[in-house]
Formats: sequence, structure tokens, C-alpha cells
Amino acid sequence: MHGLLLLLHLLGATVWTGGHLVLALAILPGVLRDRAPERLLAFESRYERIGMPALVVQVVTGLWLAHRLLPDFRQWLEVGNPVTRLVLAKLLLLLLTLSLAASARLRLLPRLDAQKLPALAWHIAGVTLLSVLFVVVGLSFRTGWLY
Repeated sequence: MHGLLLLLHLLGATVWTGGHLVLALAILPGVLRDRAPERLLAFESRYERIGMPALVVQVVTGLWLAHRLLPDFRQWLEVGNPVTRLVLAKLLLLLLTLSLAASARLRLLPRLDAQKLPALAWHIAGVTLLSVLFVVVGLSFRTGWLY
């Protein structure tokens, strides 16, 4: 079961992080240069169909994997435990990601125009950076980098 959970978690991370890297590094520069919010919205509407389910898979499998590592929820508060710190780091990254995504979804995307593109670009850069940090922290469960 652990292997299947980890596989699903990694596939979700691949879709989520890869999609945001493509958006930030391949799509966004042209959108900003040409001031073409419609191109960004077109990418977003297509990516969202796989990106959001990938995020849900990551959250569900991530919580399940964390529970397998720390089965007693009181352990999730023992900050002296390096595994606890990694779990808490992932939860903090999730909270920050959800905050940025909610801000973009509720404030920027409904009325996106060329003038709001720079603000949205900062949101995209933030979510992309957070997604890469998710991967680094996740890898640290195996490598001990952040212990």
C-alpha cells in the first residue's frame, strides 16, 4: 500500500509542479510580453482539469503518508522530531499555496485584463516556487536534506 500511495503522490507532484513550471517559464513570459491575458486564461482552463485533481491527490496521499509515518496525531506537534518538521513544512507550503490560489481565483482571474497581469504573474511565480519547495521537502523524507 505504501508504494501505491507514494506513486500516486509523486504523479500528482509531477503534474502540479510540472504544469506550474511550464506556465511560469514557457507561457507567462509571452503572455506578459504581448499583454495577452486570453492566452493565460486558455492555458489555465485546460490545465485546471488535470492540475486541481493532481493537487487533491497530493493532499489526500500526503496526509495518508504522513499518518503512516506519524500515526499518533500528537506526534505531529513534536517539533523536535525531524519527520514532524517535514510534515509541518509540507502543511505550511499547502496553506501558502491555497492562499495564493484563492487570491488569484477570487481577486484576479474573474476580471483579468492586461493591467492585472503583473499581479497574477507574481501569484504564478509564488505558486511555482512553492510547488518546487514541496518537491524539495518531499525528497527530504528520503534523503534527510532538511533534517
